[in-house]
Amino acid sequence: MRRSTVCKTYLFYISNLTYIFIVQTNYNTTFIIVGPIVHSEKISPLTIIENGLIAVVKGKIVAVENTTANLEKIKEQYSITDDFVYTLGEGEFVMPGLVDTHIHAPQYPNAGLGYDKQLLDWLQIYTFPLEKKYSDLDFATKVYEAIVKKTLANGTTTATYFATIHLSSSEVLADIVARLGQRAFIGKVNMNYDTPEGYGETTEESYQNTEDFIKLLKSQDNDLVMPIITPRFALSCDMELMKKLGDLASQYDVHVQTHISENRGEVAAVAQLYPDCKNYADVYDKAKLLTKKTVLAHGVYLLDDELAVLAARGSSVSHCPNSNTSLKSGLCDFQTDQCWCQSWVGYRYDGICD
Repeated sequence: MRRSTVCKTYLFYISNLTYIFIVQTNYNTTFIIVGPIVHSEKISPLTIIENGLIAVVKGKIVAVENTTANLEKIKEQYSITDDFVYTLGEGEFVMPGLVDTHIHAPQYPNAGLGYDKQLLDWLQIYTFPLEKKYSDLDFATKVYEAIVKKTLANGTTTATYFATIHLSSSEVLADIVARLGQRAFIGKVNMNYDTPEGYGETTEESYQNTEDFIKLLKSQDNDLVMPIITPRFALSCDMELMKKLGDLASQYDVHVQTHISENRGEVAAVAQLYPDCKNYADVYDKAKLLTKKTVLAHGVYLLDDELAVLAARGSSVSHCPNSNTSLKSGLCDFQTDQCWCQSWVGYRYDGICD
């Protein structure tokens, strides 16, 4: 066996130690890694294998061993030569890749800005003016290349991305993610109501471009890069568009992502805009956007009745503690609220706020 730095260029997504995805797709996808393995099938405790091995054949894990006793046998079984046996050095270990459940790729240039505003003002002053620039494909390529490389460098092997309303630059993000080997759900953002000047779309444009984006990604036959329907939130999409998007989600069996109950002012505005709906979650429910494939960002002010609906639909919440604090949206105390126990909660690290 030989010591190699090649393993440092790999980032892994391991689900129950069954599959492994290779980030650097130009590298060999059949190999063995020898050394410490750290993972966890539950919140606690960690499982630590001090000196084991993982054997990968054509991108899939075929063996995980707690020791190296069967190394020679596995090498012979899968015709793996010493050149592709990588021994980790001191301080190195293999772990599952990180999963970011909610990230705004176009907001990367604004990282660290906007602490002086709360959500609705922050969108108007910082976010929308920046996102308008993504009609420029050169600009989009530069930023998206940077954000995907940055997330991969920090161990994020799976990301759920918001792009912008622009179809062409959303395709650019998908191309970059595919080329760099990250696993991702990518959403062309939908905005047809009360939009800022120069940054909006008609209902038909939004619907058709979303369907085109879904078809494009599905036609590429890449299981690592998937479309996700992305109405920005209930204040930037009317009910007609959201219902059309709900139909698309059902027709193509794709995921859905949006925002919910991030800020008190936002919640009040949604209640005023949709008086026939019982609450914020009911807006999405009436549009058939709450499914077992739905991820809702923030959820700071969700009511018990809303949490019950989310649990019944199998929808998930992406908890965003840093963003919630930085934009002074509030604190989501899901750890002590028993109603949260019925819903799946994930974490995200918002590029604009972290």
